[in-house]
Amino acid sequence: MLLRSCLAALAVILSVAAAPARAAVCHDKSMTQDEIIDAIKAEPGCEAAMKVFRDCEYGASGDVLLGDAVEKKCEADFLPGLKSAQKKTYGRELDRCDAKYRNESGTMYRSFTAFCRAEVSQRYSRKALKAGPKAR
Repeated sequence: MLLRSCLAALAVILSVAAAPARAAVCHDKSMTQDEIIDAIKAEPGCEAAMKVFRDCEYGASGDVLLGDAVEKKCEADFLPGLKSAQKKTYGRELDRCDAKYRNESGTMYRSFTAFCRAEVSQRYSRKALKAGPKAR
């Protein structure tokens, strides 16, 4: 009986270890992390990229790469136009996101950090787009 239980547990462990890359149900289909990142990159702007991120989130450390893709998409709207002091301020805001959950354990806190950073980038994008080309 004990041997059978051990073999069953071993079978479960091996089946989980052999599982394919993590996928999420997103836009009514199963998508890998790379496919979600590609979808974020393909969006026409920051707001749409953030919507994909929210729709496809893992709620775990897998969100870090998704959030990075959103940051890059949003930064295209404002980063080239920031002065040195503004870039430092932006960097400090991102650093605050990194520090906020630094001492917390669990992958959900990596997700919280990724969303915090993406939301900072989204705010900067909104502000830059609202101000128009003269302000940048």
